[in-house]
Amino acid sequence: MQKNKTLKGLLAVSAVAAMFSTFGVQAQTATSSTTPNHAGKVSKDGAMDNTNSTGMENRSAQAGSAGMSGATGASGSGQSASGAAPAAAPAAGAKLSAGDQKAIKDMAMADMAEVETGKLALSKSQNAEVKAFAQQMVDDHGAALQKVQAVAQQKGVTLPTELDAKHKAMSAKLEKMTGDAFDKAYMANGGVKDHKDTLAKLNADAKKIKDPDVKALADQHKPVVEQHLKAAQQMPAAKSGTTAGK
Repeated sequence: MQKNKTLKGLLAVSAVAAMFSTFGVQAQTATSSTTPNHAGKVSKDGAMDNTNSTGMENRSAQAGSAGMSGATGASGSGQSASGAAPAAAPAAGAKLSAGDQKAIKDMAMADMAEVETGKLALSKSQNAEVKAFAQQMVDDHGAALQKVQAVAQQKGVTLPTELDAKHKAMSAKLEKMTGDAFDKAYMANGGVKDHKDTLAKLNADAKKIKDPDVKALADQHKPVVEQHLKAAQQMPAAKSGTTAGK
């Protein structure tokens, strides 16, 4: 009987120990489950509630995605608006250099002067050779002037519309002359001197010409001027002012 009491006592102690052990495990489990971490917070029943944290993470991700999308769109839009289009091609009448402008104006003035004095010689001279030379000046320099005007218009260059002071003075002087005096003065000036001056300017301007169209124009002028100068130097009227061939 004593043994039975002892056995019951041991069983009671074991039951109490087991109960305390179970309580300790539950307490430890509850404690660990109620410890919050950075991912969320503890709900009333001890379960982890990640709703707010997840929502914030989702909203942050969406905002970042939208921001990147907006930035990309803005960048693309700016590039399309300002950088995608090719640069405009230069206009056909792009401004010429100072040297090119001078060259084309010099040619225009020389042509105008030869046409003007040539017309004057046709109306005043009685010498057949002088008149023939004057007609050639009107024809050749008139055609050359048209070419100069076409290039000037294309390049946006404003040409002189009247003779300069030097050529005006020469025309006024010739107007007052007649006969042999006129023929000699015309051939000496409109024939020889003016063509020498024009040739010198063509050679000087050629060193500064950059535009290919202006250069081509000068190249076309030069042989014509050289031929006129040679013809004028060979004419008797340029030397003596006689009316041979009258």
